[in-house]
Amino acid sequence: MGADMSSSKMMKAIRVSEFGAPSVLKMASVSIPQPGPGKVLIRVHASGVNPVETYIRSGNFEKPPLPYTPGTDAAGVVESVGEGVTSVKKGDRVYTTATESGSYAEYTIAAEDCVHKLPDVLDFAQGAAIGIPYFTAFRALVHKARVKAGQTILIHGATGGVGIATCQLARAMGLKVLGTAGTPDGMKLITKNGAHLAFNHREKGYTDKIMHLGLAILLQCGMAGHG
Repeated sequence: MGADMSSSKMMKAIRVSEFGAPSVLKMASVSIPQPGPGKVLIRVHASGVNPVETYIRSGNFEKPPLPYTPGTDAAGVVESVGEGVTSVKKGDRVYTTATESGSYAEYTIAAEDCVHKLPDVLDFAQGAAIGIPYFTAFRALVHKARVKAGQTILIHGATGGVGIATCQLARAMGLKVLGTAGTPDGMKLITKNGAHLAFNHREKGYTDKIMHLGLAILLQCGMAGHG
């Protein structure tokens, strides 16, 4: 995504003017937002797409005022900063976990404390996938479960974004990681991403194989019927 701000004050964005099916997502031209004090304008290179955004769009969740631009997670390059912003500057590669103007757009606004520098080892697509999945996984492991190295954790339904993030973080924290998936491909995916052992939760008696492994923590990720 991208537009030259020097030649245009308009940008393309996906807008929702009514709640409903995916067909309500419409491309439109809107004004490029300007960063106020403490805000950062990011030129979006990649946008995260999270399940909650589909719930909001369909009208089955918290309803924002219409019309609106969906999306909270994004990665890109700082275009400009508002008064008082010191942690990032124009040209920095960044990701954000909470846009204020929506991330399904060429540019987005985020508060400075929700904008983080993107490590060089990560591309923009990876940066846009950090927000909800990895922050949720970290909160579950550290703030809620208070995990300790050496414990055994079962991540039930581990093939989604949060599940994969949890497998990776739990492995990095020194836990013995067990994961469940619904297909052989899903089992391969979670072992590739940190699980020591994978189980098919569609198989009869799979819980019997798990219970003798000294389970300390059980984490349910979304709906375990997928992947």
